[in-house]
Amino acid sequence: MDDLFLMALQPATHDLGGFKVHRTLPNRERTTVGPFIFFDQMGPAHLPPGGGIDVRPHPHINLATVTYLFAGAIDHRDSLGTVRTIEPGAVNLMTAGTGIVHSERSPAPLRAAGPELNGIQTWLALPQAKEEINPAFEHVARADLPVVEGTNATARIIMGSLWGATSPVTCHSPTIYADIALQPGGSVPIDADADERAVYLAAGEASLDGLPVVEHVLYVLRPGIAATLRSAAGGRVMLCGGAPMDGPRYVWWNFVSSSRDRIRQAREDWTAQRFPLVPGDAEERIEIPEVPKTVSYP
Repeated sequence: MDDLFLMALQPATHDLGGFKVHRTLPNRERTTVGPFIFFDQMGPAHLPPGGGIDVRPHPHINLATVTYLFAGAIDHRDSLGTVRTIEPGAVNLMTAGTGIVHSERSPAPLRAAGPELNGIQTWLALPQAKEEINPAFEHVARADLPVVEGTNATARIIMGSLWGATSPVTCHSPTIYADIALQPGGSVPIDADADERAVYLAAGEASLDGLPVVEHVLYVLRPGIAATLRSAAGGRVMLCGGAPMDGPRYVWWNFVSSSRDRIRQAREDWTAQRFPLVPGDAEERIEIPEVPKTVSYP
């Protein structure tokens, strides 16, 4: 790459029937950026009338999921008994810890007209000392996330502290995460506040210190680099990162851990139906695939 970008992680794009998912983490070139170990953009899509997404109950361990929408809505249910609808600009943080099961479905009232879907779902690896903490769920409303104004630009702080503002969302390790909306001619500084950082153009056009960035590619920045993010035509950029993880992490299907043995145990537990059920959504489940699409390398 060049003096600004350490690497550019190309997406694996999956067509899930009616909408596409662009996945840049985990990647053959890199597994994590700070605690971020999974980075998906869902959509944008307008699903057919009467349709919707139905992600049946499935398990996680040793990670936290972060759901953030640009458009649409998702009903979240989990084995803690949580029932919560997430809408654009809000945050759902689900900490799996020892193990949790959840489902994600389009709300029934939106299905008749055909729901929209556009957003980012990420997984954050937990520090080794917190991998086996109790499961938890946290919803933070759009109005409770700080917004920082730039030059023809706004940045919503999803997690961590950036540009003098701090999000109330729980961080299990040092984390930065922001949604940057650039109007035509807009710009914001990208400071060297975190050890590991990446930028992702979700839509539109943008450049970093004059170097164009391409939609759906995760650009990992060199440590210590400060730069300016700009857009001539308008764009939406996600900034993510944080402190390096305390050792390697392994990913297999929906399981993340510092221990391969722990992942093997989780696979056995899900197959033997030893995970808890999701109240109100216990009739269906996703079985373990023979060849999962999400794996770490090696």
